[in-house]
Amino acid sequence: MTLTELFGIELPIVQAPMAGVQDSALAIAVSNAGGLGSLPCAMLAPEDMQRELTAIRSQTTRPFNVNFFCHEDPARDAGREAAWIDALRPYFDELGLDASAVAVNAGARRPFDRDMADVLEPFRPPVVSFHFGLPAPDLLARVKGWGSKIVSSATTVDEARWLEARGVDAIVAQGLEAGGHRGHFLSGDLQAQLGTFALTPQIARAVRLPVIAAGGIADAAGVSAAFSLGAAAAQVGTSYLLCDEATTGPLHRAALARGSAAVTAIANVFTGRPARGIVNRLMRDLGAISPLVPPFPLAAGAVLALRREAERRGRDDFSPMWAGQNLSGCRPVSASVLTRELTATGGR
Repeated sequence: MTLTELFGIELPIVQAPMAGVQDSALAIAVSNAGGLGSLPCAMLAPEDMQRELTAIRSQTTRPFNVNFFCHEDPARDAGREAAWIDALRPYFDELGLDASAVAVNAGARRPFDRDMADVLEPFRPPVVSFHFGLPAPDLLARVKGWGSKIVSSATTVDEARWLEARGVDAIVAQGLEAGGHRGHFLSGDLQAQLGTFALTPQIARAVRLPVIAAGGIADAAGVSAAFSLGAAAAQVGTSYLLCDEATTGPLHRAALARGSAAVTAIANVFTGRPARGIVNRLMRDLGAISPLVPPFPLAAGAVLALRREAERRGRDDFSPMWAGQNLSGCRPVSASVLTRELTATGGR
């Protein structure tokens, strides 16, 4: 069975779930165009998740994907959290904000749990994907019991084998070029992370499941190259960021429009976990990977306070502008047009 048959989609294109820069509109457009649209839910409150899923069900009859995080809530360390606020204090002072009034917290990011499953169950989405591994076995069994196909990201061959042993239906091979958070879960060693076109064929040889290549794939040529290395589909995120249906903010859009002039790096200073985005002041000042950062996602709350005030002043100094290394596919077009163009040559 091909991946398109497994998911019931026309085109072997998966729109990467991108929390913070999209809602249901992007997922709907991609699904209606024949790809697999995705809705990121890790930052949605239950009522928001219900609203977005209702919108998808009302505006498409095509399959779609719903995505969740599977991180563990970190242990609190008052000393480390205080050191993080101290590191950010000069920025609070500069912006006229009271650092002592800022709480170190996870922001809106939460792992998949029973409450989320309760909201999700009536919708029984065709595909449910996870980042940072998989949820607890009872939760995973519950989702599979609805008939949903299960997908998760692997950044190494060991992670791919781990996922296969736990019954997933397909694996996203997330290369180092990919934008947003690294999906690693067996090891946090960034030196073990491979590029997409090194990782994809190794995973394809190591498992018996369909492999979805992700990272640095921006156009039809990249999709075709992924197929030649054993991928059954391509997951594309960055190229959708300038689409009409994306909710990407104006500062983020302006940075993306710089194209090759916009340099990306993997940083932990926004959330506490390595994630690729466009380099800005916070990354330059503190270093992309800082030892001061509290564990994911506890760094996010304090940075969010800085981000809001800076963005109000038209500055992207503290904004996490997630993007992959290949910005060449970013264009202000409809997501439906982009989805079809991605398989204009070399698709299968």
